[in-house]
Formats: sequence, structure tokens, C-alpha cells
Amino acid sequence: MSTFVAQFRLLFMLDSIITSKTRLRLLVKFFVNTANRGHMRGLAEEFNESTNAIRKELNNLSEAGYLEKKAERNRVSYRANVKHPLFGNLQDIVHKYLGLDTIVTKVLDRMGDVRQVILTGDYAEGRDSGIINITIVGPELNTAYLSQLAPKVEELVKREVRFTLSDRKTDAGLVLYEKEEGIG
Repeated sequence: MSTFVAQFRLLFMLDSIITSKTRLRLLVKFFVNTANRGHMRGLAEEFNESTNAIRKELNNLSEAGYLEKKAERNRVSYRANVKHPLFGNLQDIVHKYLGLDTIVTKVLDRMGDVRQVILTGDYAEGRDSGIINITIVGPELNTAYLSQLAPKVEELVKREVRFTLSDRKTDAGLVLYEKEEGIG
């Protein structure tokens, strides 16, 4: 089965299994990056949704054990429950849903000596804005391949993808791939 067909099936399956767009957006928010946190009013503003819709979904996900909630001053903060037995599976599904696995595979295919692939911008913060920002770190990267790669990846993941090249490793963003030191 081609990567495109597999990606399409996953998108179709996830949208048909999770019929609540709010729930899907919350899963992306919290499971794309475990550092992401949110509270009800902030999420309602971010998603442009009513607080009642956000409250309902946060309660459902918390009661199922997928989210942890913590009282902080006058508000309740939520984050992914990394101790949940399905945490890794959910995170993998969200990464596949966004096409991050496809992006990393395509980048590593012929880009040269890639040291890191980093998700930055909105998606690193869990906002499904439609624009995926990827920083590729490494010496002497294949820029000709990158110019051909961008439109192909965008077609596969159904989102705009913006690549940035760097020659220095960084901690800014969510590291999707990191080459182990001493290898290659």
C-alpha cells in the first residue's frame, strides 16, 4: 500500500472515529507534544469554541484517563496523561494524523547528513493551523532535494509545510528525529 493511500485512510478513519472536531483538536493539542498544557477558557479562545463545548470534551478525556487535570490558583490546567497505557499509541496516532512520520521519513531519505528534524511553530504548541514548520539541522544538506520534496510532502499530509535549514542543533521546538552522536 502506498504512503499516500495509508495516510488518506488514517485521516478518514480518525475523522470517522472521532466525530467531535473539538475532541480531535484537543487530542492534537495535548498529544503532539507532551509539554503542551491548557485551561478551559484559553482553549475556548484558541479553538474559537464555546466554553461548554470545551468543558464537555475536557471532562470526557479526563474521565477516560487520557488527560490529567491540576488545579492552579483559580483555574484548572490540563495536559496529556503520559502514564496512561495508551499514551504512546495516541501520540503515534496524532503524529501520523498530522503526517509527521511521513515528513521525517521523506527528509531522511535523501537530505544528506541530517542531525535533527524539529517541529516548530503552531503544531509544536498543539495548534492545528494548517501550516507545519520543520527545521532540518545538518551540515551540507541537499537543498535541491528539499525544493522537490516540499510540494510532495504537502500533497501527502494535506497541510502546508515550511522547511528551514540550520547547521546548529537546537532545543527550540519538538524534536521528531535526532541522530545519535558518533553514528554516521
